[in-house]
Amino acid sequence: MFISEKDSVGSVSGAGVFSFEQKQDEDDSEDLNELEVNGNWTPQEKALHEARLKAKAKRRLRKSSSRDSTRESLSDSVSGEPSTDPHSPKAKAAVNDRKSRTGKGRGLPKKGGAGGKGVWGAAGMVYEVEELDADDPNYDESGDTVYATVVPELDERELEKTIHPIVQEYFEHGDTKEVQMLLKELNLGHHKFEFSSRAVSLSLEGKASHRELTSRLLSDLSGKVLSESDMSRAFDKMLKELPDLILDTPEAPQMLGQFIARAIADHAIPMSFLDCYKGKVDCDHARAALDRASVLLSMKREIMRLDNVWGVGGGQRPVKHLIKEMNLLLKEYLVSGELSEAEHCLRDLEVPHFHHELVYEAVVMVLESTGDTALQMMVKLLKVFWQTGLITLDQMNRGFQRVYDELPEISLDVPHAHSIMETFVDLCFQEQVITKQLRDSCPTRGRKRFVSEGDGGLVKS
Repeated sequence: MFISEKDSVGSVSGAGVFSFEQKQDEDDSEDLNELEVNGNWTPQEKALHEARLKAKAKRRLRKSSSRDSTRESLSDSVSGEPSTDPHSPKAKAAVNDRKSRTGKGRGLPKKGGAGGKGVWGAAGMVYEVEELDADDPNYDESGDTVYATVVPELDERELEKTIHPIVQEYFEHGDTKEVQMLLKELNLGHHKFEFSSRAVSLSLEGKASHRELTSRLLSDLSGKVLSESDMSRAFDKMLKELPDLILDTPEAPQMLGQFIARAIADHAIPMSFLDCYKGKVDCDHARAALDRASVLLSMKREIMRLDNVWGVGGGQRPVKHLIKEMNLLLKEYLVSGELSEAEHCLRDLEVPHFHHELVYEAVVMVLESTGDTALQMMVKLLKVFWQTGLITLDQMNRGFQRVYDELPEISLDVPHAHSIMETFVDLCFQEQVITKQLRDSCPTRGRKRFVSEGDGGLVKS
């Protein structure tokens, strides 16, 4: 093994450094011994003693690190292993390593984690209390700065855009608590009464069930979100807008009168509301609305609340009542032949889950009728309901399947029920009212055909 001249020079110089540091340590130890012999140390001597101890510890640490690095370099040169490629991942990781490569560092973060950019500071660090700024908009002279979320007040343009979706969603879910929560998050300001007036005007264009939901909403919001003065102000505004409301809803005066009567019965507005308008109303429409409200209140006072002023809508009606309404609808259609009126009446019932009953009653009515007129008209009616989506596939299948199941009993009263049913089902399939699977499942009655009367009861094959 050969050692270059450069390595030998370096080793000699290193040995000289070590010997110098060792000599210096011996001198320091001799001085310390002399001081210990004297026994009495002055403050300057004591400080000098501590400084020398620290310097001695540093020299020892530096000496040990230099020896380790020398050993590593010698072992690498003796083994003859090739150096690491600077472009390899290990070399890149070593370059990007933030640890000290001189061997002097302890591997700890700089300044205990409190140094550098974008750090949180050292563990346990307590920040100083911020001084109050007199130019702060939330500055309080008492010394306590109050931070609060400020919701800006809605103007007339934003009011309509905000209220309209809330009311439309309420017509779908019918949860008054959700509406109450949404209104508390808004800053309606002095436009708070606008919510009641806009909700009532939207319900006038909708169904009876929407008006019932609106009356319940006004009753639940009264005293919580809206006051009696807000309710009275809203109805007063609607009485003034009646000439414009009747253009879209001709029955607006009667409906508004029912709203006022229901609100008084629910204690949403005071009883003195009607007395304020006696002899002071010039508009005929407003007078009609007030008269309607007074008549309803005089009929129902001290008897019951006007809970059914809008009728019982949707699935709350008895099943017998719904069946009766559908029978009347079909009979009126057979007489008048107006498809639009039949569709309007079916929509007003608001029972889409019960439309299979209409299909059942229509098919039974065809089986019990005489002639082909009822058959053709019912096929046309079911086709229109099917194309408009008023009767779904499930409801159509359920209605026909109910007739299939009861066909043996129906044939006792109508002997030709099976043949009429087959004709009606084929015609419905041709008009694409029912599916092929539903047509194929139609029951048929087998007929025994004899060869002749005198063949002894032989059945024709």
